[in-house]
Formats: sequence, structure tokens, C-alpha cells
Amino acid sequence: MEEIIKGIVEQNGCQLYDIELIEESKGKVYRIYITKPTGVTLGDCIRINRLISPILDVNSPIEGRYFLEVSSPGLERKLKKERHFQMSIGEQVKIVQFSGKWVKGQLKDVADGKIVVATQKGDIEIKLSDIKTAKTYIDWDGYLKEK
Repeated sequence: MEEIIKGIVEQNGCQLYDIELIEESKGKVYRIYITKPTGVTLGDCIRINRLISPILDVNSPIEGRYFLEVSSPGLERKLKKERHFQMSIGEQVKIVQFSGKWVKGQLKDVADGKIVVATQKGDIEIKLSDIKTAKTYIDWDGYLKEK
């Protein structure tokens, strides 16, 4: 199903970022995240949702009732796959490792199953397999001070 969704997303000028199934207060949500170099618009989300919805009605990805959402992953987004890290080189990241250690800094490189993060104390290399959670972040305080 992911390949079909990816094809529809790409035919509409976007890239498939991720697909997740989550449980929220309103029930199950099958969420498709899309990206685009110029930014995802509401029109992109609506158009892709309308194209994917009938396909999922016939080939449901899960049992039972669920809501379909097509969305941008946002400015502060989860990094789960190696390609997510590749797409985020140059951005600020927060990394939590399975050991409990955390790292905050600029993502410099991704190669051979490892990332390099530039921190105030220097570059830190982390294996992707050691990462519990990761996300990009915006330094809103610094951003607002610049404005």
C-alpha cells in the first residue's frame, strides 16, 4: 500500500515523508505526511487525500473504523528513518539515545548508519541504532530575537 500512496503523492508534486497509525481521542488515525521543496499547501493535502481515500476504502490498511489525514510533518518533525535525517542536514536537532543521553545541535552529516551533530562542545557521532527519539526543532527564542 505504501508504494501506491507514494506514487499518488509523487504524481502530485510532493514526496512521501512518512505514514503512521496512531490512536487519538477521536479514534484511530491513518496519517500520511507529505513534503515539498516549496512547502506543502492545504490544497496539496486536500487533493492527495481525495485521491487516496477511495483506494483505502477498497483496500483498507487497517481493520475497523479510522480517519485519514494528509498533512505536512511540520517545522519540528520526527526523524525516524535514515532518509529523514538526510533531508534534515543543516537543521537543528534534538536526539535522545537509548542510554538516556541527549544531544542538541546542528545535524552535519549522515553516513554509514551514523549521524554527526555539531554541538557547543564539538561534533558528536551517534549510531542511528542508538537513537531512541529524534526531531528537528526551531530555536524560537533566537528566532524572535532576530526579528
